[in-house]
Amino acid sequence: MEVALELVNASFVLALLSWIIIDILKRRKPHNGSHSHSDVIPDFKHSVGGGGGVRAFGAIVAIFNVIIFIFYLGFGFYDYWIHSFVSTKLVCSAVTWFLASLVSVLSKNRTFRERKRWPLVLVLWWVFSCILVSFSVVVYVIHHLKSKDLPYYLPEANIVDIASLPFLLLLCCCLPLAANRNSDLQRPLLHKDDDNFSKDDDTAFASAGIWSQLTFRWLNPLFERGRAEKLELHHIPQVPDSETADKASSLLEESLRKRKADSYLLPKAVARAIWKSLAVNAVFAGLNTIASYIGPFLITSFVNFLTEKHDGSSYQYGLVLAFIFFFSKTAESLTQRLWYFGAHRIGIRVRAALTVLIYKESLSTKFVCYSNGKITNLINVDAERIGDFFWYIHGVWLLPIQVLLALVILYRNMGAAPSFAAIFATILVMVSNTPLASRQKRLHSKIMEAKDARTKATSETLKSMRVLKLHSWEPTFLKKLLQLRETERNWLKKYLYTSSAVAFLFWASPTLVSVITFGVCILVKTPLTSGTVLSALATFRILQEPIYNLPELISMIVQTKVSYDRIQEFLGEEVQRKFISDHGAKASNVAIEIEPGEYAWETDSKDIKKPTIKITDKLKILEGYKIAVCGSVGSGKSSLLCSILSEIPRISGAAINVYGKKAYVPQRAWVQTGSIRENILFGKDMKKAFYEDVLEACALNQDIEMWDNKDTSVVGERGMNLSGGQKQRVQLARAVYSDSDIYILDDPFSAVDAHTGTHLFKKCLKGLLSRKTVIYATHQLEFLDAADIVLVMKEGLIVQSGKYEELIVDSNGELVRQMNAHRKSLDQVNQPQEDDSLTGGLCQISQAEVIEEKHGEPNCNDKLFESCQEEETETGRVKWSVYSTFVAAAYKGALVPVIVLCQVLFQGLQLGSNYWIAWATEENRNVSREQLIGIFILLSGGSSIFILGRAVLLATIAVETARRLFLGMITSVFRAPISFFDSNPSSRILNRSSTDQSTLDTDIPYRLAGLAFALIQLFSIIILMSHVAWQIFLLFLAILSISFWYQNYYITTARELARMVGIRKAPILHHFSESITGATTIRCFGQEDSFMEKNLSLIDDYSRVAFHNSSTMEWLCVRINFLFNFVFFLVLVILVSLPRSAIDPSLAGLAATYGLNLNVLQAWVIWNLCNVENKMISVERVLQFSNIPSEAPLVIEDCRPKPDWPTKGTIELENLQVQYKPTLPVVLKGITCTFPGEKKIGVVGRTGSGKSTLIQALFRVVEPSGGRIIIDGVDISTIGLQDLRSRLGIIPQDPTLFQGTIRTNLDPLQQHTDQEIWEVLNKCHLVDIVRRDQRLLDAPVAEDGENWSVGQRQLVCLARVLLKKRRILVLDEATASIDTATDNVIQETIRKETCRCTVITVAHRIPTVIDNDLVLVLDKGMIVEYDKPKILLEDKSSWFSKLVAEFLRSSKSNHSKNLV
Repeated sequence: MEVALELVNASFVLALLSWIIIDILKRRKPHNGSHSHSDVIPDFKHSVGGGGGVRAFGAIVAIFNVIIFIFYLGFGFYDYWIHSFVSTKLVCSAVTWFLASLVSVLSKNRTFRERKRWPLVLVLWWVFSCILVSFSVVVYVIHHLKSKDLPYYLPEANIVDIASLPFLLLLCCCLPLAANRNSDLQRPLLHKDDDNFSKDDDTAFASAGIWSQLTFRWLNPLFERGRAEKLELHHIPQVPDSETADKASSLLEESLRKRKADSYLLPKAVARAIWKSLAVNAVFAGLNTIASYIGPFLITSFVNFLTEKHDGSSYQYGLVLAFIFFFSKTAESLTQRLWYFGAHRIGIRVRAALTVLIYKESLSTKFVCYSNGKITNLINVDAERIGDFFWYIHGVWLLPIQVLLALVILYRNMGAAPSFAAIFATILVMVSNTPLASRQKRLHSKIMEAKDARTKATSETLKSMRVLKLHSWEPTFLKKLLQLRETERNWLKKYLYTSSAVAFLFWASPTLVSVITFGVCILVKTPLTSGTVLSALATFRILQEPIYNLPELISMIVQTKVSYDRIQEFLGEEVQRKFISDHGAKASNVAIEIEPGEYAWETDSKDIKKPTIKITDKLKILEGYKIAVCGSVGSGKSSLLCSILSEIPRISGAAINVYGKKAYVPQRAWVQTGSIRENILFGKDMKKAFYEDVLEACALNQDIEMWDNKDTSVVGERGMNLSGGQKQRVQLARAVYSDSDIYILDDPFSAVDAHTGTHLFKKCLKGLLSRKTVIYATHQLEFLDAADIVLVMKEGLIVQSGKYEELIVDSNGELVRQMNAHRKSLDQVNQPQEDDSLTGGLCQISQAEVIEEKHGEPNCNDKLFESCQEEETETGRVKWSVYSTFVAAAYKGALVPVIVLCQVLFQGLQLGSNYWIAWATEENRNVSREQLIGIFILLSGGSSIFILGRAVLLATIAVETARRLFLGMITSVFRAPISFFDSNPSSRILNRSSTDQSTLDTDIPYRLAGLAFALIQLFSIIILMSHVAWQIFLLFLAILSISFWYQNYYITTARELARMVGIRKAPILHHFSESITGATTIRCFGQEDSFMEKNLSLIDDYSRVAFHNSSTMEWLCVRINFLFNFVFFLVLVILVSLPRSAIDPSLAGLAATYGLNLNVLQAWVIWNLCNVENKMISVERVLQFSNIPSEAPLVIEDCRPKPDWPTKGTIELENLQVQYKPTLPVVLKGITCTFPGEKKIGVVGRTGSGKSTLIQALFRVVEPSGGRIIIDGVDISTIGLQDLRSRLGIIPQDPTLFQGTIRTNLDPLQQHTDQEIWEVLNKCHLVDIVRRDQRLLDAPVAEDGENWSVGQRQLVCLARVLLKKRRILVLDEATASIDTATDNVIQETIRKETCRCTVITVAHRIPTVIDNDLVLVLDKGMIVEYDKPKILLEDKSSWFSKLVAEFLRSSKSNHSKNLV
């Protein structure tokens, strides 16, 4: 056999030598000659341009050949040194590999440059060597491990054969890959300036070669970029095509379509969509499990080897064992990295697909019963959890395999009884863990419920913060939030203490299992040796993971099933709820056919006595008709429009047919985050001339001219930097620009003043929309006569319909009642001396004079538009102050040293117990069995007690730290000024109080502690190994230095990626929330596709950051694992080579046993070191919002006003100057005037005149930069904000209701009786509306008051203020959305109820301020006029006179004949 192999070797020597000679001769010839095809396989199939990537691949192949040659050469010298001769086999092998190395070096460049394969002779040599060496190694293993005699002629491997085997396998594996995949030969480190690099759609990952993917080298350019500059989103490569949201969702949708008949289709559809990736991942998981058990399997042989006498043969055997350990640990590390990386890729794909599916359904499904918060939770929690499940999924089938492998190892070492006892003990621990896991699951569900409630309340509070501050309710709402947080904290405390018990069981399980196993060994008198004992301990340590993971796995399966059910239930709504527009043939010139039917918002509620809308007669609306819908507050106008749009559930009757494209303007304005232009175009192409006409018709030109960036100025969240009127006109412009066939406008004139309303009516409805079909609901009755048909609503019924002229004749009709109220309103304004010269000679008021002012900050400041867009982030390392603040947050850090001491004692006792059992079982030890097991139990039990103490103390610290940091952040946020909320979207603040706080609650304390514990374990192993052989310590110093260099190289990039992960999640949730809020508008305009594209883009942005964030972690782990695998290999080599007299075999065996976990432990240390910094970014973000500059104190004890202050309500303004920022212009420029007590003062003025700024200065929402405000002799700047704001009353422009009941909305502080509440409801004409629901004051109010009309919400806000009975009352557009009849009654109520109050009214309706005692006219931050209305009206040239005359002209010109 040996002779035959030597002949084959000689043949290859000749063949390789011939190839080299021929190649040298060819190189001397001109390069245009043709190449011989006798020795080369032609047609390299790819188009590889000779770039750096392919050269790197060729270099790696050549290096492998050189390494194998060096192995054989070195071993030849060593053999000669020991035995004074060298075998022929070694000489032949060394010569052949030398020639093979030469051939690979000579051919590598030409192979790729000329697109040819490797020389055939070289390929054949690789394949032959691989087969021969593999066979030799198998023979060797069988002979030495099984002690079986094999035929003498079979080749047996030596140490150099075993060392060469991995390189040979890699060479052979690369052959088919190199032949078939161009992308695998491209260098993943291609730079942008590489001329041969083709810039295509491939990502760095997709274009990476096998070696690059195996070692994650494709990430190197990203690391280089991260070290050179701060990473931005555009620096991050795209995700692979399979992980893109579009591709992933398409696969899932296709899978769902194929499984429509299945009752439980979603999990099966997901599995079908990813089964290939899942199968590949399963292979890696299986290989990893098998490789992890090779160490415990061989440790017995290694320890037995150390205890035997040293001779030549045993020395070689020890080196072979050391190499097998190294090979198995390397395989374990690589497969684990690929397994985890694959699981993360699958998770990203599934999360993206489910998010797209949920978004698509929420956008296309009408009248969904799910709230905005619940649907957001489906994405934020459920889709995330399902994605995470793929980390655990393989545990289902790996668990029995792990237990079986452990049983095999134990049976081999100890026999049947002890091995089955060990498995029994393992199952016992698992069973013991199950109730704890069930309790954990229960408590986790409770935490999530409490968290949902708190997050929901926080979200609503943040959105309404302006109202809360104006009413001085923020301390009350903060208290409610803290109560919700306390409930959550109580559940968290129980959860963490239960987790402590689980952690104790995890760490104590190897001890318990080993005590039972060794106890049984002693009982059945099974012989124990150091080798068997240490092998068993290593096996128990591996079993520790499945023991711990089983309950978590069960819990994860249950949680994932719940999440699947929740998402499937939501997706299942599609069948019943989607509205399919199929109206059949259209009748000629008919635009809308309204069929008889009943509609109700709450179809399932038993407390609703009647439908919301009932249509009794069929109506046909012709093309080009203008249909006006009027009626009192709550009569059903908005619901009727929604029924035409099919946005309200139909409970009986036929569907309403709408023919043509629709455009919709909701009553509550919806504008999306983006520029003004984007909002108006709304997906349409720009037509400049038409666009300009639309801006003119919607009175937007003047506003746009005021902004620095004109129509490219960015609108903030919910249009917070626009006034109500501006938002209304922007969405009206959006509708007009859409050039639709049918326009449905819900009270489009309520948020604008009379002149602007007239402008919109003439330019839009009677101008650009003159040929369109328009249905508009309105309270402005002056716009009714232009309608072709008027529909009059009352209590959900159309009580009158017909032409205006016909309806106005019916003196008993509802319309005439409304018109009489309108006439009464106008009569208040009629001037005694009114004549034609006043109205006829009036100059046209410019648009700038009538457009309303934004409530909040001056519109001219374009910087406001930009400030809310980019989230503030730290750069560089997380500061040490963040760590110190976190560690010292609980009990000033007093418990930290105690926890560290517990860990040190646990580690020491555990090492001691393991050493004792290994030492005492040696043959020459005279230790009784009772003494052996007794001391082992004592030491193990002591270690378990310390681990329990550590776990309990850690949970205590975690709970207290979470409490303190949350309290600091939420208190700081509530004390922040309004400008903070204007520049920070609520989703950004919510992200910190939910996502970051959750990380802080349950993650960060354990990450920090885990790092400390892993370091202690690592140092204990280093000390143990160094004690065995001091040379090992030097090795560790070198390896640790390299590891920390890698960590520092990694962390700069990883830190920024981790920050980006936190930042990129918020835009998805914001876009999602925004889309759900405006779903009706999006559907009506048919813009689902464009919104879906934006959603896909946002998901892909998040996915690529998450993908590369996890990949960088694997990059680091691959390198750290290899380093420590290598140092473990060197440790074993040192142990093998040292004389037996120099080492204690038991101690050396123990060191080798602990060394099996060295790579995992070191990777865990480095991973924790990096992950702690990444996670600490959450603490950094929480602390950012814990140090917000706050408003003035709520209460100043030394300067508290009297309890009955203010007594008269006199307000004195002395040289009042206000500017929002030092860099911005002054808004109020030295205003000096007095508002007498118990008087009514009207405030009017053009846009930017300072009306709202004056109101804000009164409430100290913005502090004066000069001058002062005195109320009843008290300078308001000297008292606390709560003392000031709680004594004032205000009805803000945007009516805000909170989720809860009618009672909690009217009286949040619970200071009034039911009788008082009913009285104010009666005064505000809300009694009938409240009594419709049997629950009365306990009737629910939906999120944002969505189940109440805007007008009804304004009445509730009015009732809320009247209930407070304040001396000073501010009305800011308080009745803008109320019909004239109700408004007249309400104004009368206000006059009556506030007769002894100072009332400041900011209004667009002239009747609202005409009967006031005084009118203040502002312009450009200065007082223009301030006097009694009568006196101002007498001066025909006064600003106020012109405004009144314009109102009369627009209101009376069309109706004077009907108001007689």
